[in-house]
Amino acid sequence: MLIRPAADDDVPAIVAMLADDPLGATRESPGDPRYAEAFAEIAADDRQLLVVAERDGEVVGTLQLTFTPGLSRLGAVRATIEGVRVRADRRGDGLGHALIEWAIDAARERGAIMVQLTTDASREEAHRFYRRFGFVASHIGMKLPL
Repeated sequence: MLIRPAADDDVPAIVAMLADDPLGATRESPGDPRYAEAFAEIAADDRQLLVVAERDGEVVGTLQLTFTPGLSRLGAVRATIEGVRVRADRRGDGLGHALIEWAIDAARERGAIMVQLTTDASREEAHRFYRRFGFVASHIGMKLPL
């Protein structure tokens, strides 16, 4: 498996993975031109790493890693993992594990003091998955739709 920065032509495969679950099916619209605009913005920002996992020439997984500088903790940088997806027919192959390990290593290499993520409260299987890496549910996440 190869983990590499996402390219323009990977966007449809990434969006398809984002849409391929009960939560994503209600909020994603494959083919919408706004995804290309969002990708261009992400690709231009050196604090964003949108990557894909490729196996046998096909995109089979993705995640986004964001680096956020802050004043707290002596001006520390935090890394946030978002949008972790593995194509449905490849789940259980260890791809998700490899993607998270890659993200943790990339965060260390860039000097982040911690890696954080959010996962929907209904995704109990994902919670168990992240706990195996040592992630702990230490905070309460809140959102306000705008």
